[in-house]
Amino acid sequence: MDEIGLDPYVHVRTVKNLEYEPNEKKISFISDYTGLPQIWEYNQENGWMAQSSFTKEGITFLKYVTGKSDLIIGMDVSGDEREQLYLLKMNGELIALTNSPEHVHLYGGSSPDGKWIAWSSNRRNQAFFDIYIQNLETLEIRLVFAKDGKFSVVKWFPDGNSLLIRKTNSPLDNDLGVFSLLTGCIDWITEHLGEASFKNVHFNKDGDHIYLLSNKDREFFGLACIHLPTKQFTWLEQGKCDFEGLAMNEKKNQLAFTINEGGISKGYLLDLNISTLYTWETPMGVITNLKFSPKNQKLLYILNGPAHPSDIWELDLETLKTKRLTYVSRIPILEGKLIEPKQIFFRSFDNLQIPAFYYKPKCEAKKFPVVIYIHGGPESQSRAVYNPLLQYFLSLGYIVVTPNVRGSTGYGKTYTHLDDVRKRMDAVKDLISLVKWLKENTNVDVGKIAVMGGSYGGFMVLSAISHYPNLWAAAVDIVGISSLRTFLKTTSPWRKKFREDEYGTVEKDGEFFNQIDPLNHADKITSPLMVIHGVNDPRVPIEESEQIVNKLKKRDHPVTYIRIKDEGHRLVKLKNKIYAYSKETTEKLTFFISII
Repeated sequence: MDEIGLDPYVHVRTVKNLEYEPNEKKISFISDYTGLPQIWEYNQENGWMAQSSFTKEGITFLKYVTGKSDLIIGMDVSGDEREQLYLLKMNGELIALTNSPEHVHLYGGSSPDGKWIAWSSNRRNQAFFDIYIQNLETLEIRLVFAKDGKFSVVKWFPDGNSLLIRKTNSPLDNDLGVFSLLTGCIDWITEHLGEASFKNVHFNKDGDHIYLLSNKDREFFGLACIHLPTKQFTWLEQGKCDFEGLAMNEKKNQLAFTINEGGISKGYLLDLNISTLYTWETPMGVITNLKFSPKNQKLLYILNGPAHPSDIWELDLETLKTKRLTYVSRIPILEGKLIEPKQIFFRSFDNLQIPAFYYKPKCEAKKFPVVIYIHGGPESQSRAVYNPLLQYFLSLGYIVVTPNVRGSTGYGKTYTHLDDVRKRMDAVKDLISLVKWLKENTNVDVGKIAVMGGSYGGFMVLSAISHYPNLWAAAVDIVGISSLRTFLKTTSPWRKKFREDEYGTVEKDGEFFNQIDPLNHADKITSPLMVIHGVNDPRVPIEESEQIVNKLKKRDHPVTYIRIKDEGHRLVKLKNKIYAYSKETTEKLTFFISII
């Protein structure tokens, strides 16, 4: 048994959204070091860290204004995801820019002269996003493009006269276009047949080509370029895994990206002058936020791995040697105790190979209890990253498995669509096949298998325990969907259409929802259930949790409900993480399993 307790695992701090200051003297990033996401600065000369924002709400993103040391930052209210934009001056002055708390604002970057910013918002209609530009001196806002649909700004053109914009057709399909601020006309440059995405865009030196990642006419994302005058699309590098996180240096002669190898990142550098690929060694984990230094000598990135929680790392571009710059996540008492997984595959009911990460505790036991953790999305993927709860369960002697059931991303387009609409329960059957695999291939205690997950993973949890009740000793549902029918009626307007692409519609598929919704099968649940939900959740309204909790309480079923007032779809504040994942909570889950 673990003698440390849960607190150190939850207190591991995170780092995200790093940015080089234009003069390269410091690096800015977001960290929850004080318990709330705030902006911190890392001094390149002496290695010191200092907090530079002190807001009441957590910071959601940061970006430097072109050529200046001023920042554009985002904040919402207690997780409601109605992000507002602010200008954080170098002297600490905070200037509100958008001032429309009922609406969402998606930042699109600053103009080449640093005088304007672009963003999109659903101000005109809650379900659609139009494009605006705003002057940073006068704060004047101009609506420059309005049309039904979801439009966002990718970046400004180098001449400042046009915007590269994105039209999101579905969660996995989009188009890029050139929007002229002078004429108000759009020239679409990526029109295509079939599903395709275009992301991580960078201009070449002359501004007539863009480099980007795409899966146009392919299963996986690769590296491509588009000649803007002719719209000619050319592949540069392709593989059998998704390319991710493309970055470009200021000289426009070098690219950096990662390859997602089954949920683990491998970093690569591409010299465009000689078309040569380089890689470097890094611990197991996921690499994000690749950033070339302004002088093109270093490459920064954030590494988040099971045994290496998120911190900033630096790659020397000449020697290809790495070093860790920050130690925000360091908890000395946990050193040597964190566990990395191995990648496994198991066959599902239809012989499909399902990938998963398998974590085994360091202790020995005749029979191990098990926690199966399911990711959200479902257009997402369980990655090799640090998770405080999972590492804590490992310390208690649990086997932990994080499957990427059908519908997950990272394994090609075909795999991602295997759970669409009427195929929804096939993904739940993957979990049943995983339990079978565990029984046949590991020394697990078959009477002590728990299942937990968040968001869509919460729907999977509730589906598993209501449709296959005899397999589970306990369950944890975090901000999960209990009924697709009610969810589609109440989720935020700007999300509804995109969720219908995945789940179907009430009009066409309502009878199917009635058949599968966990809420309609709540009377079959036999395992104790724990439910966690933030009141301000705009994605999965809290009523999704409350309606199934109330139904279970009416028949005196053992259910623990943790309702958090000042959070949304994610737990952001440390005090709420401690409350939700308290010793009492984990002891209840452990008790739930042990008594079966």
